[in-house]
Amino acid sequence: MTTFTAIDRGLGAELASDLATDLAAAAFTLAKRFAAGATMWSIAPSWEPHALHIAVEFVHPVIVGKRALPAVALTGPDLVDLVRVSVRPGDIVVAVSRADDADVRSVMRRSPAWGATTMWIGSGERPQAGMADHVLWLDDPDPRVPATGGFVLFYHLLWELTHVCFEHSGLLKPGSSQCDPTDLVCVTCSDEGRLGEVTADSADDTATVRTARGVENVVTTLVGPVATGDLVLVHAGTAIGRIEDA
Repeated sequence: MTTFTAIDRGLGAELASDLATDLAAAAFTLAKRFAAGATMWSIAPSWEPHALHIAVEFVHPVIVGKRALPAVALTGPDLVDLVRVSVRPGDIVVAVSRADDADVRSVMRRSPAWGATTMWIGSGERPQAGMADHVLWLDDPDPRVPATGGFVLFYHLLWELTHVCFEHSGLLKPGSSQCDPTDLVCVTCSDEGRLGEVTADSADDTATVRTARGVENVVTTLVGPVATGDLVLVHAGTAIGRIEDA
């Protein structure tokens, strides 16, 4: 099988450990999201060819019988704004960057408010826990890694394993026990705050906030005035806390 050949030829030790499990879990998530109608948005601010390559990999099937999957690369300035206006609830955002890339960090932090599933591919120092739904990381600070094929191997394997998941369509049907960010009601997390991004400055103790459910008007009395772009926790129509940059 192509996957095993690729693993044998490079990065075998790492891919044979926890990283292989991470790749499999990420591919399963991709398959479920694509099966539900998601679009993948890829970004790589410092290495834009990776964003383009990921999009081409998924939208252009190279094996007869494999489906073309909706994938778009977002490049250029104002990357956070580009992602913000592009993603819909249920979509996927895949980033390739270092852990300290400011634009990617901002996109990863805001994506739950947009209802997007996130994947972060990189190397060297890892991002903080919880910064993305799936982190696919080489613990190698060598700056040549992007050019040596490690990242390319990641998303080639993601593409291949995603199509392996499609061969088991029963696993992709709605009704999974996992929480779907687009669900209106979740028994598990209904009593917790939902992440929201303020889309208009507060006025008269209210603000317009975008969450995974859509645009909502929320009361801001507990947190005070908020500005466009602020992140807040929303519960029962009320902003109950702020999410700071740190």
